[in-house]
Amino acid sequence: MLWPLSGLGTDALPQWIIMIILCLEIAVRLAVIGIIPGNRRPNTAMAWLLAIFFIPAIALPLFLLIGNNKLSARRQERQRAINETLLRATSQMELSDQLREHDVQLRRTVVLNRNLGAFPIQEGNQLQLMTDYKASLEWIADCIDEAEEYVHVLFYIIGNDDEYAGPVLDALERATERGVTVRLLFDHVGTARVRGYPRLRRRLQNSTIEWHRVLPVRPLRRRFSRLDLRNHRKIVVVDGKTALAGSINLIEPHYQRPSARRIGRRWVELNVAVTGPAVTGLDIVFASDWSAETGEDIGSKLLIDLEADESATGGSMVQVVPSGPGFVDENNLLLFNDLIYQATERIIICTPYLVPDDSLLYAVTTAARSGIDVSVLVSKRADQFTVHHAQQSYYKTLLEAGVCIFRYPDPDVLHSKFMIIDDDVAVLGSSNMDMRSFSLNLEVTLMIVGEEKVGEIEEVFCRYLAVSTELSLEEWRTRPIMERYLDNVFRLTSALQ
Repeated sequence: MLWPLSGLGTDALPQWIIMIILCLEIAVRLAVIGIIPGNRRPNTAMAWLLAIFFIPAIALPLFLLIGNNKLSARRQERQRAINETLLRATSQMELSDQLREHDVQLRRTVVLNRNLGAFPIQEGNQLQLMTDYKASLEWIADCIDEAEEYVHVLFYIIGNDDEYAGPVLDALERATERGVTVRLLFDHVGTARVRGYPRLRRRLQNSTIEWHRVLPVRPLRRRFSRLDLRNHRKIVVVDGKTALAGSINLIEPHYQRPSARRIGRRWVELNVAVTGPAVTGLDIVFASDWSAETGEDIGSKLLIDLEADESATGGSMVQVVPSGPGFVDENNLLLFNDLIYQATERIIICTPYLVPDDSLLYAVTTAARSGIDVSVLVSKRADQFTVHHAQQSYYKTLLEAGVCIFRYPDPDVLHSKFMIIDDDVAVLGSSNMDMRSFSLNLEVTLMIVGEEKVGEIEEVFCRYLAVSTELSLEEWRTRPIMERYLDNVFRLTSALQ
């Protein structure tokens, strides 16, 4: 079958043209077999090859457009330089005395994270969990109103409604009027898809806020980025003293979607307000994104006191773990797998999107088969059709291994993202448990060590669980045939990275 001319009456073409096309087709097939598997997961490579062999007119141009899941060499070099600088600046910091009370494996995890993302683990952090959607944004606005030097804000999605995002934008504008430096970053594609984006852009253009779109898609200005490489981080830092991280975006809880408002769908979030040394890590992550986007090095302008961070005591131990295509490795995936293999009693995973790669799937199922209590909490219906079915395609394997799957009731989207290991370790942040978050998105995760705060996160999980229903293997085996078919089809597309 000739790719470009199949079904178009090739009999009318001269024989020599048909032979040239046939030779090109064979050459392309041979080339992609030897090119696509390079530095890719086998299932990802196979998905691309199948797509190119069956629907080449669509898949081949798509691969050329988005087949590389790394940021530009310029951005990777800037990230490498930031990591090396931070490692040198913090090389004298030893492991926290509190950490020495834990086993050797956890100390090795801390070293792994540091080698991947350059941040040490430090005690002296005060953490406040925030589960109320509106209260979280009100807290941000209140902190901005107290700013004296600078405010750093980074969100994947920003809206401009009157009740939720509007008050935060108002606070940013008031801050600039007081002489406070306000730097604002938002993901271009993530925000441009939101209704009312032109109005938001006009508002920012008429303000004195320093703002930039992250990974902008502007081909006419030679600023083209791969469309599915996105900055998914959520960070707010005020004066280098207070910060917020977690799952929320700066938008109202229906995400300005008429369909979501019509069916009463709201996004359910978990965030954490931070004071202490971890604020420094979040501030530096923001500064690295600002530098990557603008070329401006604001490191010297950050209010950072490494000596004070090192001497801080009490509170919670926290390690900031950035990840994304700017790094050589998949930092978040390595952390998750490492912690899962350490578990001795229980694992709790709460995520809106569960589309694991083979390594994470094996880690979770191995833990369950070895007698560890593994609970996974997901939304009953994800907000994205393709992800919903790709996610469901893994349920049978998980249930057969003994994993308990609970589903948060629709129409809401449980957007909180955290994992608990035994009684004293948790991770919380912007990262989902899917291949997009591992390979394509820039994310930031907090690893939290300490029974008190991990216990508070578990309390949030229990509140979610109280309204959720458990999925049984018998129930799953009797689902409709068409549902199974769609699950299997979209499982393939999840690997196209």
